[in-house]
Amino acid sequence: MKRITLCTPLILAALFLSSCSEDDENQVNTTGVLSPVTYSFERNGSSSVSYSGQTERLKMVSELSSALLNFDKSVSEIQAMYANADSLGNDVDPFSDPSLNASSKSVRSKTAASALYFSANTAESAAIRADFDSWIMGQVESIFPYQNQAAAAGTPGQIADGTSARYVNAKGLEYNQAFIKGLIGALAADQMLNNYLDPLVLDAGSNRADNDASILVEGKNYTNMEHKWDEAYGYLFGGASDGSAPLVTLGGDDELLNKYLARVVGDDDFSGFATDIYDAFKLGRAAIVAGDYDLRDQQAAIIRERISEIIGIRAVYYLQSAKLAFQSGAIGTALHDLSEGYGFIYSLRFTHNPTSGTAYFSAMEVEQMLLDLMGDGANGLWDLSSTTIDQLSNDIANRFNFTVSQAAPGN
Repeated sequence: MKRITLCTPLILAALFLSSCSEDDENQVNTTGVLSPVTYSFERNGSSSVSYSGQTERLKMVSELSSALLNFDKSVSEIQAMYANADSLGNDVDPFSDPSLNASSKSVRSKTAASALYFSANTAESAAIRADFDSWIMGQVESIFPYQNQAAAAGTPGQIADGTSARYVNAKGLEYNQAFIKGLIGALAADQMLNNYLDPLVLDAGSNRADNDASILVEGKNYTNMEHKWDEAYGYLFGGASDGSAPLVTLGGDDELLNKYLARVVGDDDFSGFATDIYDAFKLGRAAIVAGDYDLRDQQAAIIRERISEIIGIRAVYYLQSAKLAFQSGAIGTALHDLSEGYGFIYSLRFTHNPTSGTAYFSAMEVEQMLLDLMGDGANGLWDLSSTTIDQLSNDIANRFNFTVSQAAPGN
């Protein structure tokens, strides 16, 4: 199989960049911008990198993930974790980590909140947040009461997935998987690709002039443009113990993109993705310091393509994994895979095609794919056919630079 590398046809404009090098030394591209070995940038002897807000939100997601399987939790308690406030906006200290309770950040406020996709589309943003609210409600009201009931087609409850227990609704969907995998797109990818890496945010107001003049944010050691780029970086690497060299702990640092980037690079077909993305983040940040905004935007295009591909690859992976599980009679495993696939398909709405400047799939296309996923019979995922799985897999892969065979398990 053909291994996908950084220098794919989709991003020929970036061919001259040093990102294709595997050397460990600082690299200088043809524009003269130095790409550092690690994501380390200093001014006046102190770090100019900051993404603490992203780190806090990633920690909030981790607690949310656990709460969605805590059968003692109520809808209001979990929704308070999502919003970091109660339904009236009051501070209720929903987290076990006191630092998160003290934070002004929340996950809900950044769900479907990018400048590019949602600043003029508040109705869709509200509808997306309502989806996440509904998955919390569904988990507590439609699954929690049936914790010890055996699940079956049309019946919610518990079902075995190897040595693990999964908890599905009457149509076979795990709401907690839809919620967390949906946040991979609606929170992490949307904020990274369509907000902080977009010129609408990077170049907002006087950002370019301020960056050129090294005018810092008041009380901080960075320009506003530097900080916006760092915030994008934080949605992927903000959970790492060493944020300057995050590939060492890749996969164990959060529940969202970091975890699944590690899964993707475990496949030989996509093994270079982590380095591609990390190198582009480093060079893009260096380009900002140097005031080379064309080079910055070329690196943003690489990141947008690669992060979007991760979502597409994992959507196809889980569809094809479910097909194999159905064929072997491992129904619980199949439903779990499909629930993860549901969330990744939902996340396709938040991808970014650097050629078109839009998502690889529109909101309507994603909605139709989710309807197809649940639509082969009255029992939803229990009734899903191999034909529909393959059709969806091909539809997704055809929009990207990979094949179903490459993304499928065991290849």
